[in-house]
Amino acid sequence: MKDARRKLAVVLFNLGGPDGPEAVRPFLRNLFRDPAIIQAPGPVREALALFISTVRAKEARANYAKMGGGSPLLPETEKQAAALKERLEHELPDREVRIWPAMRYWAPLTEDVAADVDAWMPDECVLLPLYPQYSTTTTASSLKRWREAGGPETHAVCCYPTEPAFVDAHAALIRKTWERAGRPDGLRLLFSAHGLPKKVIDGGDPYQWQVERTVSAVTKQLPEFPDWQICYQSRVGPLEWIGPATDEAIRRAGADGKGVLLCPIAFVSEHIETLVELDEEYAEIAEEQGIDTYVRVPALGRDPVFIESLATIVKSALGRDGRLQPDTGARLCPADRSACPCRAGERATDGELAKA
Repeated sequence: MKDARRKLAVVLFNLGGPDGPEAVRPFLRNLFRDPAIIQAPGPVREALALFISTVRAKEARANYAKMGGGSPLLPETEKQAAALKERLEHELPDREVRIWPAMRYWAPLTEDVAADVDAWMPDECVLLPLYPQYSTTTTASSLKRWREAGGPETHAVCCYPTEPAFVDAHAALIRKTWERAGRPDGLRLLFSAHGLPKKVIDGGDPYQWQVERTVSAVTKQLPEFPDWQICYQSRVGPLEWIGPATDEAIRRAGADGKGVLLCPIAFVSEHIETLVELDEEYAEIAEEQGIDTYVRVPALGRDPVFIESLATIVKSALGRDGRLQPDTGARLCPADRSACPCRAGERATDGELAKA
């Protein structure tokens, strides 16, 4: 008997990561050849991508070797997809739900997923980034590639920096991690987000503003941590990046006689920047600074409240028109964030996303 339920496709956008040592260099080349990452003319960008991926491949392979040779990002995303599918099928019994992870720089590549979803012929397709805070370097790039590939789209979410369950999940996980560590006192709560070149932010990218909104909402639930700071990690290249840098913030905490409770506020899955950069490289800095307490809050992963957040965002999107919108359905960003895709409530075009 034919299934009479409406077919709902949900596409989870993320960056992706190499699945083995041999994939490290091509993954890096895909990353740095993206015009959203290196804003240079095509031939220059291609040359730089080839050079950077060649130079960084050896060190990157060594770091991925610590995680079994490849990135855990796709397996983690697949677990999130399974949990979200289970919740949506329970809450939307009239829909047949399928969820696809779509990675920007390694398999399953966004363009290949677009073809798979199109072949399934869904009645509705929700594009949901696993980047809670919008940036031209992440969500815009993924959306642009999806549309170039001709993937189906009936609803698209640009961001959800202050979605209530998302905020609740962060606050509860921070508190739970602190309690499991024995409730140490004298801590500075550091919220670490991936950094961006300052010129990207100066060009109107709303990412930093949205990170600040997330942290403001989370800290309101955590009065036991009055000493907190936002910082930014993963700087590469000679350009000036937004700050303070996470390693600098850790050194400052040590100089101030503080322990560190570190939350990856812009990452929802464990990957190289949490498992190696935060857990090893920055932990070593803390030890060098004589910091006795260095506790890292896990990424949200399959946290039930976070999965609830994603399900709520999908259901809300289904109740709105097809314009690219945040979880609230209305523009969040101030007027000076000119790269915000919610231009007076209109859907961002491919051309606008390319400029953003």
